Amino acid sequence: MVLNVGRRREAFVTSIEAVVFDLDGVIIDTEEVWEDVRRGYVAEHGRQFLPDSQTRMMGMSTGEWSRHLSDDVGVPRSAEQVAADVLGRMAARYRDALPLIPGSVDTVRRLAAHFPLALASSSARILIDQVLDTAGLTDAFRVTLSTEEVARGKPAPDVYLAAAERLGLDPRACAAVEDSSNGLRAAGAAGLAVVAVPHGVYPPAADALALAALVVHDLGELTVDAVRKLR
Repeated sequence: MVLNVGRRREAFVTSIEAVVFDLDGVIIDTEEVWEDVRRGYVAEHGRQFLPDSQTRMMGMSTGEWSRHLSDDVGVPRSAEQVAADVLGRMAARYRDALPLIPGSVDTVRRLAAHFPLALASSSARILIDQVLDTAGLTDAFRVTLSTEEVARGKPAPDVYLAAAERLGLDPRACAAVEDSSNGLRAAGAAGLAVVAVPHGVYPPAADALALAALVVHDLGELTVDAVRKLR
């Protein structure tokens, strides 16, 4: 007797059992900080961003964006040196003032009372840990992952698939909260129910936004009931 395992598994995914958050642009408003730091660093080395550098790097892992700055933009340092330099500057900026998005801490705490949470971020591990510790959110997340820790950064689905696996859940039983085009594409490709929180300065592309089952413009709209209605 042959069973269609895919159909049987799909039949059992009838509700959202966990929520996976992005970090930059969802919990902390850092996309402009990243751009400012990386543009300044590139300029110090006599180079300029390519026309699509900023949008390309949103969602890239540390290894990917540092190679872009070294190989494509032409910063005369190795990718490893670029990463170390830029991450050091970002950590210093976070120490000076952590740019938490209004309502983000309350939203994380509210959902953590009802769902296991994971974090799937393109930030480096050192920055993830620093942000969560400073914001007092370390204990809110059962799983935290950096795209440094998987094979490919966003828009590839790797980090979301890994987060669901570590939660012990089918990806379709998880919701993802994302702001960027590449993040939305990554979550959609992994099969999660996608919640979009569009960034005002860096809005997602129309095709990426179309992947969202829910679009909220304020994290206060992301209620427990709203998450439960995603499936």
